[in-house]
Amino acid sequence: MALGSVNLKLYIYTGTSGSYSDSDLKYTLNKNIINGQSNIVLEIAELVRDYLEPTFNDDYASYARWASAVVTYYDSNGEAYTYSNPQIFTYIALDGYGYFEDEINPELQRHALISANNIYLPENTAGKLPIFTEGVGKVTIDSSDTEITDSGDISQKVQYVTIPANSSTIQVYGTDDTTLLKTITVTNVCEPKYTPYKVTFLNRYGAFQDLYFFKKTTERFNVTDELFKRNIINSSTVTYGLNQTQNQRYNVNAKTSITLNTGFIKEDMNQTIEELFLTENAWINYEGSVLPIIPSTKSMTFKTSLNDRLTDYTIDFEFGFNKINNIR
Repeated sequence: MALGSVNLKLYIYTGTSGSYSDSDLKYTLNKNIINGQSNIVLEIAELVRDYLEPTFNDDYASYARWASAVVTYYDSNGEAYTYSNPQIFTYIALDGYGYFEDEINPELQRHALISANNIYLPENTAGKLPIFTEGVGKVTIDSSDTEITDSGDISQKVQYVTIPANSSTIQVYGTDDTTLLKTITVTNVCEPKYTPYKVTFLNRYGAFQDLYFFKKTTERFNVTDELFKRNIINSSTVTYGLNQTQNQRYNVNAKTSITLNTGFIKEDMNQTIEELFLTENAWINYEGSVLPIIPSTKSMTFKTSLNDRLTDYTIDFEFGFNKINNIR
């Protein structure tokens, strides 16, 4: 009997794969086959994304979730098939994305979760490297090996390996500990004049990635307000005081923005800059706090060593909150 419809139950949960319960059921979808077609397509990515809440406080905490789709197939008479029914599809969910050129449902990188082959850190400063544990056996930083272990819990699927201060080379190996998957060069920058700022953003793989801005920083303050005309006449004396304002200001608030410059970086870092422009979540370590920011520069011209010799980027950011706290 031909396929007639499907029922999909979508569970989103933490813990180990398959450990969902009735309380983890988030959506139930039913869909009939379209006349003339032989399969049924269901889109669950946006539904799962509703339950991914990446937050960052310099802690690199996992926000990944399991997503299990339990699919029951029915024939054109509404009877459930008995063979391999239901089918269960389980995925690791992160807030990443593919490019158009990656085609539909791309399988993203399963080892080091950064695109570039370079990392820039201030001298005497440690860093973090996001990795996908199911595809990595060890990470070698200079001559020191870090064995990667995975308990199976979702919180272990993306881990952040500490890059010791003043390291130079990172090598990421597959689960056999011998297949070299990626080599990353670490450049330690001595910046005696300016204060480097660390920006952490959610990259295309759904991992927290750090990018340091080493050069000139400019801060700006933009105030918004409204005015209304007050009646300042004292009705009993029919006078008004010269110290009373006729044009009353209200709804005063402000936003702070900051312009950062990367300093000179390798052309390979264009990928990182692009992902920063496309991110929906970014934070800056600013005056002892981790604060949300939004890239406000909306266009970018890629710089290359051939066209520009030296590559650096100046990017505007706006802090993700009003100066005066008006949260109610």
